[in-house]
Amino acid sequence: MSPLTQTWQIHNRINLYLLENIAEDDLKDQSASKGRTVGQQFAHMHNVRMMWLKVANPALLEGLPKIGKEEITKQSLSEGLKLSSLAVEQLFDNVPPDGKIKGFKPHAAGFLGYLISHESHHRGQIMLTLKQSGHMIPQNIQYGLWEWGTR
Repeated sequence: MSPLTQTWQIHNRINLYLLENIAEDDLKDQSASKGRTVGQQFAHMHNVRMMWLKVANPALLEGLPKIGKEEITKQSLSEGLKLSSLAVEQLFDNVPPDGKIKGFKPHAAGFLGYLISHESHHRGQIMLTLKQSGHMIPQNIQYGLWEWGTR
């Protein structure tokens, strides 16, 4: 397994760790500036993965359902993120010798950085939304999001 894949797996486990520690009802929380709800943020992360897979390797989309606004539950989000993560893992495990991901410049390591940056941005939005809604994540869980060596 490549270091790219291993890094991606850690990142996805952190997303799932956050999701596990959010109450089902809090998925409906919306930030003071409106926009996506907490649940919609997670669904967006999954759906953007699918968008990139469609460009990079459409065969990896087989069996991957998009998560619509009306289908958001902790279970659907967890299952969707796990499935789309496995597809991204397959993409990283099969990077061609030139190190490129179809449809993305400059290379696979850059693509990993892009995906992690995008999803971390949304994790930050999720944390802020929960805080603004009075459903702040406990501090030990907040610190746990940074425990890459144990996730």
